[in-house]
Amino acid sequence: QVQLVESGGGLAQPGGSLRLSCAISSGSIFGMERMGWYRRDPGKGRDLVAVITSGASTVYADSVKGRFTISRDNANNTMYLQMNSLKPEDTAVYYCNAVIWSKDYWGQGTQVTVSS
Repeated sequence: QVQLVESGGGLAQPGGSLRLSCAISSGSIFGMERMGWYRRDPGKGRDLVAVITSGASTVYADSVKGRFTISRDNANNTMYLQMNSLKPEDTAVYYCNAVIWSKDYWGQGTQVTVSS
């Protein structure tokens, strides 16, 4: 079935940037409703970071507005999260999510660490 694979995580210093990618396995994605990024903060639940709908409208968590940008490349079945002006509190495991035919699909997560 559908598989999501994240990449691009790593270590960045405060104020730095990272770009996360989420590759969706080949196959039919007709019926995709939305895709998004979530993050698991240490000691916290998994929170919404950004969502992009099939119509390309976007929603961002207040904590990342103006710093993160979600986008997609339909031709390559890839979604991105451009992360700028990173802060230590952005440290988390980031998960790619897609809703297709009303079903949730999740990637394995990629670690983002922001530290001096």
